[in-house]
Amino acid sequence: MTRIVILGAGAAGTMTANRLSRRYATERRAGTLQITVVDQDAAHLYQPGLLFLPFGRGTPESLVRDRRSQLPEGITYIQQGIEQVDTDTDTVRLHDGSTLSYDVLVVATGTRTLPGETEGLTDTGWNESAFDFYTLAGATALRDRLATFTKGRIVVTFVEAPIKCPVAPLEFAFLADSHFRALGLRDSVDVTYVTPLDAAFTKPIAAERLGHLLKEREITVVTEFATGNVDGEAKVLRSWDGREVPYDVLVIVPVHGGAEFVSKSPGLGDALGFVITDPHTLQAKVKANVFAIGDCTNLPTSKAGSVAHFEAEVLVPNIARFLEGRPLDPAYDGHANCFVETGHDRAILIDFNYETEPLPGHYPFAVGPLSLLEESRVNHLGKLGFKWAYWNVILPGYDIPGITPQMQMTGKTLVPARSAQ
Repeated sequence: MTRIVILGAGAAGTMTANRLSRRYATERRAGTLQITVVDQDAAHLYQPGLLFLPFGRGTPESLVRDRRSQLPEGITYIQQGIEQVDTDTDTVRLHDGSTLSYDVLVVATGTRTLPGETEGLTDTGWNESAFDFYTLAGATALRDRLATFTKGRIVVTFVEAPIKCPVAPLEFAFLADSHFRALGLRDSVDVTYVTPLDAAFTKPIAAERLGHLLKEREITVVTEFATGNVDGEAKVLRSWDGREVPYDVLVIVPVHGGAEFVSKSPGLGDALGFVITDPHTLQAKVKANVFAIGDCTNLPTSKAGSVAHFEAEVLVPNIARFLEGRPLDPAYDGHANCFVETGHDRAILIDFNYETEPLPGHYPFAVGPLSLLEESRVNHLGKLGFKWAYWNVILPGYDIPGITPQMQMTGKTLVPARSAQ
């Protein structure tokens, strides 16, 4: 029997399991292939919804479903923590001491926030004046604080990259501006965006567009700020070079790291606990029968749901090639796209890959219907509509007509280098 073990039942692990289940339906029914999924808890969280929760849009309950219910019958689901992967013996040791043997292993355990890595962050004021919105508890506590906030300074920042959904801190700043304008309180609320980067985004064309919007929304921007510590008593964010940014409410994205077991598994991960992965085949470097997908990898692309979706379209055929003894297809090009909420029921869309930065134009066809790097209500509706697509198309592992795992240049406008400066 061929044993495929998937570690992680988040977006990446679930869509991989569902795609494999359909591809090998005959083998599963015949008992010649088994798919096992492992995760430490039962709750599948719709993470994009955490961005809206602090502004009273949605409820915690509406963002959570049972992990097992997202997997088809015939897949074995084990709710257990993961202790270590032993690639020499092709086994996974779980927290209860049991072991799983595999012929193919897929690591899809995502990334975790590590607020304790920043000095002072979890001391005085944590979840009272300083919050994250990358966890359900943090987003809910922030919602309760913003419900009574009428004046003062909101500082939005992230400590360092990589983080899940790199544009989310920017989106939060835009939504805060929109939220307090709608309440008639914007003149009493200062919104400051603090970033370790030298601009609003990592790519010059998108950075110019987003920087213009920040200025238009009267959002103060502090660049090249490397957070050193948080003083919760004084309500001050301090950088390593001694600069200080005072706050009344701090919205901070903590340091991210890979799953703890990755660092405990020899050869599997890098210094941050992310799986060392081939950027095009998604095969882990540690051994040929190990693959990785989604936020858990060390790939130089965004840690975002769209990335996992595009990766899954490449990964599953490559697993089949491996089992058949054929060469893997280096088909993944780093393709990522995401809606960037800019407030006032508008959003922009960015689409890019390893080699090509976000460009203006239209998506997914030459005539749209979505615009790239331009605010529109259609893009905002696309952002909201993604929740339905997530549960009904993305997680079940279906392809989206007209959207390919490789980035397409159709509809995009090349911008001369000088325009990006």
